[in-house]
Amino acid sequence: MSLTCSKCKKPAITFIRYNGTHLCKNHFIDYFERRVKKDIKKQGRTENGSKIGVAISGGKDSTVALHIINDIFSKRPNIDLIAITIDEGIEGYRPESVKCAIDNCKKLAIEHNIVSFENVVGKSLDEIASLNEDIGECSYCGVFRRLCLNKKSKELGVSRLVTGHNLDDMSQSILMNFVNGDIQKLARLGPHKKIQPGLVPRMLPLRVIPEKEVTLYAILKNLEYHDGECPYSTHALRGVFRDIIDNLEYGHPGTRHSILNSYNGIKDILIDKYPPAKLNICGECGEPTSQIICKACSFKEKIL
Repeated sequence: MSLTCSKCKKPAITFIRYNGTHLCKNHFIDYFERRVKKDIKKQGRTENGSKIGVAISGGKDSTVALHIINDIFSKRPNIDLIAITIDEGIEGYRPESVKCAIDNCKKLAIEHNIVSFENVVGKSLDEIASLNEDIGECSYCGVFRRLCLNKKSKELGVSRLVTGHNLDDMSQSILMNFVNGDIQKLARLGPHKKIQPGLVPRMLPLRVIPEKEVTLYAILKNLEYHDGECPYSTHALRGVFRDIIDNLEYGHPGTRHSILNSYNGIKDILIDKYPPAKLNICGECGEPTSQIICKACSFKEKIL
């Protein structure tokens, strides 16, 4: 006997373990979209005349973020949407996802910009990885991706930048920063309501949505996305925290939400104790930094 939807008694297509409900296709989509819209409202008002940037890699999370932001804002007057894809230069992985990003932007008639590490940094990530530096590829990638996104967003006049971080990503980041004792970095996690000069604030529409629900939504909405895994991700420390939280969630459904809710409860206190640092202008590239030379430029010196 098939299970029925807790809302309408139609056949259920999923079971939400953390709240004990079975949902049919339509009620799952409604449940998904209502949570996204509710959380976006908490992340700050979007004024008419704004330009919203969407960072799209072509993977499921950023593709869903692009479509749902388009559904919410495209009908509002004087709000422009613009997409940005970072091409790190990873053979056998990034070209396929870039194609998915291009196809989705064409389908929605959203202007699409591609920025490559090679043009901005001077080397692809594959070339950086071949240098066998002590610093891992993911460290280089994270710093250079932020540089590329921030520079391009400012160039395009973007007021807020959307990223596809989901609940799994958020809970992992929170736990990682606690374990590493990096409380100042914890205070700086997005979404951002206060605008730092020279930095484009982030909007995270999927931050309360578990990764599996993002995947299911993409499938039910027939969205084209790239389902590959970055070949360098196996070297990332994040995988350790992913396993820890997955195990906790399996035994105690709702763990990820509890981690995020606990963080939300102390975030204002953290910001008061660790207010945004006074930023300087990097002596090399002109980007904002708390140091004399920004992290991206110090990394560039190691590889060029």
